[in-house]
Amino acid sequence: MKLVMAVVGSDDSGNVAAALTKGGFAVTKLATTGGFLKSGNTTFIVGTDDDKVDQVIDIIAKQSRRRTQLVPNTTTMDMGMYSAYPVEVTVGGSTIFVLDVERFEKV
Repeated sequence: MKLVMAVVGSDDSGNVAAALTKGGFAVTKLATTGGFLKSGNTTFIVGTDDDKVDQVIDIIAKQSRRRTQLVPNTTTMDMGMYSAYPVEVTVGGSTIFVLDVERFEKV
């Protein structure tokens, strides 16, 4: 048995949850916040058999996509002047961890 933990951007979390549920997987959702942009994420926790891990990952990958976003970047110029130049960063997509489950009980 495996535990799949996937951190997904909030923009894609509804689609991921619906697709996993439609695929027959029991899902736990946790609201989380990213450290870099301090933006909202959803962490999905899915327990599944070893042979279904690739199916879970495929569902998540198809429903979450990377995109670019402009964020302000404040820089200091000579004589203490500040200027904000927008910087394009990649956001979205998913980060997926697969862990071995030593013991599982449902009580």
